This record gives sequence, structure tokens and C-alpha cells, in this order.
Amino acid sequence: MVELKAEMATVGWQVTATTIDCDKVHEHVTIIVNKDWSSSCTWCTKYRQKAAHGPVRRFSRSAREQMMKCNGPDCEKVIAYRDNLIKEEKSV
Repeated sequence: MVELKAEMATVGWQVTATTIDCDKVHEHVTIIVNKDWSSSCTWCTKYRQKAAHGPVRRFSRSAREQMMKCNGPDCEKVIAYRDNLIKEEKSV
């Protein structure tokens, strides 16, 4: 895994994204990486924001199960995609 450093220079692009089939939540999700190397998953962002605004029990059982399986910002797929982009930028 590539170490992400605060002093790492930003890149020429603003944002990049890819869509993957996430085996944890059983849906297609979009992984977003910004020019400052911050990264996120749209599924995680959507459901965690909804959960923050109300009780989790209002979600369907399958949605609650998916929330429990989601690793959030520590997702290995999000980190792997970001690290792959960092490697590509270093090789240019």
C-alpha cells in the first residue's frame, strides 16, 4: 500500500471516479478520488448520512445488514483504487 502524505502534491485533474460491483453491499457503487487524494464511496456516503439523520431501524433489514458489512472510509476497495492512482501518477 502506498503511504499517503499530507505534503503530497495535488494532481492536474479535479476528481476521478470508477464504478465497481461491491461484494459487501451487493450493489454497484462509485468510488471517488479528489485531487487532494481524499477518497470516498458514494454508497457509504449516502447511507451513513441517512443513518445520521434518523434511527437505523427505519431502514429495511437488508439495508441494515449492508450497513454493518460496509467498512466505510476504511474500505479496501476505496483505498486500493486511490493507491493505484497514486502509483500511476508517480510513474508519469
